[in-house]
Amino acid sequence: MRWLRRLLGGGRVQLDAERQQALLQDVQSRYGAHAQIRFPEQVEAVTGMLNGDDGLVVAARIVSQVADEAHADLQAQAHEIHRRTGRRLLVHRQNYRPLWMEAGPALRWPLTALPCGFHPYAQVAAAVAVVGSQAPRLDRVTDPNPLVTRVFEVLDLTTSGWEYGRVRIDTDAAALADRLISTAGQILAAMDDPPRLPPPVRELMRRNNTLDVHDPTNSRAVGGINLGAKMREHLLA
Repeated sequence: MRWLRRLLGGGRVQLDAERQQALLQDVQSRYGAHAQIRFPEQVEAVTGMLNGDDGLVVAARIVSQVADEAHADLQAQAHEIHRRTGRRLLVHRQNYRPLWMEAGPALRWPLTALPCGFHPYAQVAAAVAVVGSQAPRLDRVTDPNPLVTRVFEVLDLTTSGWEYGRVRIDTDAAALADRLISTAGQILAAMDDPPRLPPPVRELMRRNNTLDVHDPTNSRAVGGINLGAKMREHLLA
């Protein structure tokens, strides 16, 4: 694997684990739902903090941690539903859409209530933006294959929540989806042997409908997002 050859060979970079931990804790404590500034300003601030290779490592860690915790949360929800009702739900990380289609009203969208406290429209959106902007350097600090898989998982959770989980599509939600799609495309473009697109992406790419995007503070529609068109633009090389 090219990323491993780079780490072991001449492409190796100097990383500072203590700085990474300090960055992670700073991003975790200062930003999120409790912060007194709007999400776009939080994204800008966190993006500025996560500079250099250490910032890139932290950004990749945030994306992966959010995907892992969201999966664990959905597994716990499925277990609780089975305990209460006897209904068995299958939780597949490769494709969350069947789960949400079957049980959407009974599920809680996990991305806003994770143990890590990272908010999808603040720290996660910023981390995704950093990973995308530095995609050509990813293989110097981590394996891009599992990372792009986690990016697609968060995208799947985002769009499934819109369609089946009663998650409101506002400008912050649309901005997250847009960043996830473009970042996935940037990572794939930087890889020697990119993986196949996952099933939920292939399904949505066949669509061409536009969803209303609302103002975060009221019910007024202020624009639209065509997921299929965006995915075709960024993910079909």
